[in-house]
Amino acid sequence: MADITRKRTGELLRTLVGLLKQHPEGLKASSALEQLASAVELTEYEKGSYGSGEKAVRRFDKIVRFATIDCVKAGWIVKHKGTWTLTEEGLSAYNKFTDPETFYREAIRLYKEWRSKTKDSADLSGAEKIIEEESVEENNTITFEQAEEQAWDEVEKFLKTMNPYDFQELVADLLRGMGYFVSWVSPVGKDGGVDIIAHPDPLGTQSPRLKVQVKRYADMRIDRPTVQSFISTINNSDAGLFVSTSGFTKDAEDYARNQETRKIMLIDAERFFELWVQFHSKLEDAARRRLPITPIYFLTPEN
Repeated sequence: MADITRKRTGELLRTLVGLLKQHPEGLKASSALEQLASAVELTEYEKGSYGSGEKAVRRFDKIVRFATIDCVKAGWIVKHKGTWTLTEEGLSAYNKFTDPETFYREAIRLYKEWRSKTKDSADLSGAEKIIEEESVEENNTITFEQAEEQAWDEVEKFLKTMNPYDFQELVADLLRGMGYFVSWVSPVGKDGGVDIIAHPDPLGTQSPRLKVQVKRYADMRIDRPTVQSFISTINNSDAGLFVSTSGFTKDAEDYARNQETRKIMLIDAERFFELWVQFHSKLEDAARRRLPITPIYFLTPEN
């Protein structure tokens, strides 16, 4: 453990927080680790690996992942589906504690404070929880955090690389599973800004009629003008649903949220998948084959 000092861990964590500061929307864990590895000079110990062959894990990655436990429990970093995001508290700590070791000690203190409110624990910090290499080799399994990252990365990639019209059908499948009656799905070609029309009843006599626009993009967030254009197609008796795999700009989200007379909901890939899971039991077999998923249960770690 002499190779993992609090001073060194503090240097790594404070540099990581500095990187997250530059990305208010958050960074994928894999990207954050690679950027951090490029921003610091790795020691020979950190360059080493746990395990061997395809199961080998860079020691540096393991050290940082465990060390961030303290920052998460301190309320400085939020981890969600493989994305690490800096909080206001984390930014404040970054500005207040300029010495890396002091920065890390404060994270440890807050971690212990959190821990004392849950149950008794040993006086160990995140990085110091790393088990010996021999034990890691015997128990080389994917951690809960890494499993969640891998699962979401695969789902997100699947959605973002689908044929756009297949994704459009997927959205229609979800609406049917939610109890809507889909009366029209746009064929290939120009659609006038509306891709799907659905109703709350079989005959389409009840309000509101649901108008849906679907965009299957890999990384281009939907901007405000695009949302404005879609909203112009929605009457007061309609409800609008804009589904985008790449998400929306903050300006677009604010514009949609501040609508007073027209009903509009923005759905990104994550929210779409949450709904898909929620209504999975009510989907038709053909729909399930279009986006096949299998639940896997883990004992949720407290750390």
